[in-house]
Amino acid sequence: MLSSKTVDSTMKDVAANPTHVADQRSEALTPQTEEQAQDQDVPQLQTKDLEGVSEGLLDKAEGVDIPAGGAIGSAKQEKKNAGQQRQKNVAVLTSGGDSAGMNAAVRAVVRQSIARGCQAYIIREGWEGLVRGNTSEPTPAPTPRRTPSASATQSPQLQPQGQHHKSVSFSSLPPSKQMELESTAKARDDQSRLAQEEARVHFTDAGSVAPLSNAPLSFGFGELLKDGAGEGDLEELAAHGLQGVAVADEEDEQGRSLKGRYIVRVGWDDVRGWLGEGGTLIGSSRCPSFRERAGRLKAAHNLIKYGIDCLAVCGGDGSLTGADKLRGEWPSLVEELYVSGKINDEQREAYQHLNIVGLVGSIDNDMSMTDLTIGAATALHRICESIDSISSTASSHSRAFVIEVMGRHCGWLALLAGVAMGADFIFIPESPPTSDDWETEMCDLLQSHRKVGKRKSIVIVAEGALDRNLKPIKPDYVKDILVDRLGLDTRVTTLGHTQRGGRPCAYDRILPTLQGVQAVQALLEATPETPSYMIGIQENKITKVPLLEAVAQTQAVATAIENRDFAKAMSYRDSEFQEMLQAFQISSSLSVSDEAPKDKRLRIGIVHVGAPAGGMNAATRQAVRFCHNRGHTPVAIYNGFEGLLDDNVAELSWLRVDTWTTRGGSELGTNRTLPNIDLGNVAAGFQRHGLDGLLVIGGFEAFHSTLILEQNRENYPAFQIPIIHLPATISNNVPMTDFSLGSDTSLNALVEACDAIRQSASASRNRVFVVETQGGMSGYLATMGGLAVGAVLIYTPEDGISLKLLREDVEFLTNRYMLDTKGKSEGRLVIKSEKSSSIYTTEVLTKIFREEGKELFDARSASLGHTMQGGVPSPMDRTRAARLALRCMQFLESHAVPNGQSAHSKGSHRNKKAYSTETAAMIAIRGSKIVYATMEEVLKHTDMKLRRGKDEWWSDVKRLAEIMGGRQGLIASM
Repeated sequence: MLSSKTVDSTMKDVAANPTHVADQRSEALTPQTEEQAQDQDVPQLQTKDLEGVSEGLLDKAEGVDIPAGGAIGSAKQEKKNAGQQRQKNVAVLTSGGDSAGMNAAVRAVVRQSIARGCQAYIIREGWEGLVRGNTSEPTPAPTPRRTPSASATQSPQLQPQGQHHKSVSFSSLPPSKQMELESTAKARDDQSRLAQEEARVHFTDAGSVAPLSNAPLSFGFGELLKDGAGEGDLEELAAHGLQGVAVADEEDEQGRSLKGRYIVRVGWDDVRGWLGEGGTLIGSSRCPSFRERAGRLKAAHNLIKYGIDCLAVCGGDGSLTGADKLRGEWPSLVEELYVSGKINDEQREAYQHLNIVGLVGSIDNDMSMTDLTIGAATALHRICESIDSISSTASSHSRAFVIEVMGRHCGWLALLAGVAMGADFIFIPESPPTSDDWETEMCDLLQSHRKVGKRKSIVIVAEGALDRNLKPIKPDYVKDILVDRLGLDTRVTTLGHTQRGGRPCAYDRILPTLQGVQAVQALLEATPETPSYMIGIQENKITKVPLLEAVAQTQAVATAIENRDFAKAMSYRDSEFQEMLQAFQISSSLSVSDEAPKDKRLRIGIVHVGAPAGGMNAATRQAVRFCHNRGHTPVAIYNGFEGLLDDNVAELSWLRVDTWTTRGGSELGTNRTLPNIDLGNVAAGFQRHGLDGLLVIGGFEAFHSTLILEQNRENYPAFQIPIIHLPATISNNVPMTDFSLGSDTSLNALVEACDAIRQSASASRNRVFVVETQGGMSGYLATMGGLAVGAVLIYTPEDGISLKLLREDVEFLTNRYMLDTKGKSEGRLVIKSEKSSSIYTTEVLTKIFREEGKELFDARSASLGHTMQGGVPSPMDRTRAARLALRCMQFLESHAVPNGQSAHSKGSHRNKKAYSTETAAMIAIRGSKIVYATMEEVLKHTDMKLRRGKDEWWSDVKRLAEIMGGRQGLIASM
């Protein structure tokens, strides 16, 4: 039973908790001079002002020439002295196979690094790019002059556009004016030095944000990367007789090119718009040369050239193993580079240690010690979208389809697709068919489905599927069996690489962002003694685990399968995997061997209460299939408790619910009516239909209904049956559960709508859209949706809206648009929960932004309304529904007594308490665990007036979203 103790916040460490790390002052080193850099073949990018501005411009103030030996000229020496506390350089690369969400991870690493006062680099083409390094120097964009008080690391683009000053010779000014100017400049320098010192050591404090004025907004390579710029090899084109062909990506309008450049410094805006892009914009490739020491030696040299000592790697187990190998060899590689004269004494001393962290990008979800990998959820979306289309034609022609999905050593995709789509049979490597004659086992099952009237048959095969003798099971062979033995018109579809691509789903934007932020934290905390970490997620918390340990356990699964130890292979999978397999087997089986004894069979009522939510029908389907599997009778109560009063009740057959998995809304019908509308007649309805247990599916009203029934058990013995509430609401406002059915579907609807709105906003260049979401008094949708779509501002009921907050937000938007390159502003989104404020409505906010934006930006509004409730449920909501409904039915079966209403009607228990409070409960997702909470426990964590929980695990994510959107950094600059 779940304790009433407040549960630890699940994402707070990622979002805001101030975790102080060891002081890095001991790593202080003087920067290299330009001459040293040339001697060591170090690119000029490292020794000049990193935005391409020459040192001479630092000695000019508002167009006034200043003597090098004056007060302002001392800024150079201060800049050099400041180097005694070396700024961290963080690089990120993607390697191995691509997966949706990698771009979100890169964006998060880049922006969090800058927010922590570090320099950010991307490495194109994975390990291959790191081995190649750069063969050409960057051509920086023209930049305006900066004032002498500007930080040495300040981006020139942070000066508002349109400022021009006439050049005047310093010596021509009157002495009094010269003294005034020098005094003013010195005061500014003092302030700048203090601010710079704060920013330079900023990475020691995880809870603060570096002012964005201390960071570059752009180095100009973001558009080239986003446009898919490659090498553009003119010689190769000429060799094929294509002389004179224009190479679109050779250089942009500013003369910049990525040709020959694989290590690129990037700024804040260089990764804008990346959240919604599939694959990896910085490229990924296999790198045989990195497997050799000579290749790793080149990689180490290139990292040292650019001062990179923190590396985030997003890839599969092979890529992460390579990363750890590089770190393990690092001291010897550095020594070899020093002996060969490729690095000097200072570099040798400075780069004794390489910090590495891994992010798992894999659509197979095959990494151990993490519940989900980047890209897996989107791949499941692509599979379900494809099978949705296939199912309709399969039913039309009464065909069978054999569908092959990815998964060499992990059957996660095949299993969850089978659950989400209501497939008939699946083949996965961890759990082969129980019989050596699996062909007969499969045919018997499909034939039983056809006998009850099912028109289609769907069989899903993982690419690594095996039988118990390790013989591969191939789709074409399965097809031949179905044709030869059952005479079914059968087709084979291999989904292939369509599973990898496409727009990332909501979860594959949120998860990589949270993990990318934690990756930067892990890099900045790392010491020579700490191992390389892999960033994962377990029990809804972002975690870091030893990388090699995770890789070893992952490889152990493949070893167990090779040894035919399938039980051991399954033990390495999490509890959710095992429960999903059980849910699938129950929902697809018509076997009578699992039926309960006749004297233990029950009549179980199923009712929907509250607003519709994606997953309600999938949960109902699983509950009905469980009843038929065990010999119980599922009793559907249509239209909520009003339907019970109207006696709108019927039994559901096995086939009736077959296609309900993919249907949105509520097939049973639902409303917000509570049972206290007429408790006497509700109790009579329970008795009339002989209910031995009740499953209540819905949101806060469903919880309230269960509470009312539990509180009235003493007066109405008919309510003394086991009752369980399964949370289903798009608002995710039911207390004590991390997720409710429908919340993921709604998040994806929000993301899809906001992607379209952002296109409009960006096309207009200078437009802000205020997007209103549903959610009641809970800001879950606005907060998590804002993080997923890259919103710059988020308004929630929990925080409300004040005049002071609005003033800051208007100032932020104004300053942010002033910093955009003219003609290349970004369309920006503001997400507002519908009940954030009764005064500052969406319309009022839009008018305020439009008025204050003046010529800088325009404002429009969009209300998503009930579109967030409809549509096809997401695969995650479908699979959660199956898992939770299975556990709900097991709860009812374990507590219910057959013919319980008959005993109550005889009055045998009328004068004494014949029930336990534990038999009225809510099922809750707590991390990766499923728990049952009594109504008393849930009530302790509930704000009944505001209709939400008192402890919301996602509350601190809002601040993280505003850090990623730039608000926190720019507000800190003001």
